[in-house]
Amino acid sequence: MKPDIHPDYHVINIIMTDGTTFQTKSCMGKEGDTLRLDIDPKSHPAWTGVQRVMDTGGQIAKFNKRFAGIGTRTKG
Repeated sequence: MKPDIHPDYHVINIIMTDGTTFQTKSCMGKEGDTLRLDIDPKSHPAWTGVQRVMDTGGQIAKFNKRFAGIGTRTKG
């Protein structure tokens, strides 16, 4: 391998959605940095089979506000 062309591969801390933590190696950040997961295999519907709405950014409210008038008719 060529020297000084590869990213630093070091240990970081991962915090799952339920609060459990573990350590893994990554190129992210610096040694000892922490990565908090918003979605992980314990909460993602692809692995759990349970659907739930996660509107963390207000996207559903924005959609409903934008398209609230569509489909309603006024007599005129």
